[in-house]
Amino acid sequence: MARAGLKQDPQLGPLIRNRRKRLGFTLQSLGDLAGVSVGYLSQVERDNATPSLGTLAQIAQALDVGLEYFVSTPKPVDSLTRAERRPRFSITENGMTYESLAAEFPGVELSSFILHTPPGFVSELSQHEGEEIIYILDGEIEQMLGGEVFTMRQGDSLHYSGATPHSWKNLTDTPARILWVGTLTVLQSAGQRRLPTVTPAPRDNSNT
Repeated sequence: MARAGLKQDPQLGPLIRNRRKRLGFTLQSLGDLAGVSVGYLSQVERDNATPSLGTLAQIAQALDVGLEYFVSTPKPVDSLTRAERRPRFSITENGMTYESLAAEFPGVELSSFILHTPPGFVSELSQHEGEEIIYILDGEIEQMLGGEVFTMRQGDSLHYSGATPHSWKNLTDTPARILWVGTLTVLQSAGQRRLPTVTPAPRDNSNT
């Protein structure tokens, strides 16, 4: 774990720390997975120590990313998505369909989706870390936030803390499309990156 072998990058420590926190790892758990001491990992996260390429590879593997996550610079084109080729997936057969807008690159904080909501859909009550913004692209939903209820239609938006209990439903007989942007950590985890493999939904062009 010598300091030689990797050019010092002032962003390396924060990248490791942010990725670790998104995955819900403590310094101890990440150190155990990567085979490095907690004290040394703490120094790396504070940019007080520079890991060798081999040690960084161990940390990257424990964080479920490739080495390039820390040593390469993303190109603008890597973040470009085309409407007809964006990843789409659904969690249940008759539920909501998600269209992924966000890109994966070092230091990313935001997640973003277009939510294709069928008539009659009712969400569960949620409360979590992070913040969210929703913008109604088409249709109408009923949003509950902290005990208050709002009817939201095309063009309406709402920005709120995830710590405030919230839920929403589509009580109409037509689909709704919602732009969702947030810092919901669970959607930035390694598990979220695998979600598009779950029951791909057919593309519906009736609302576009």
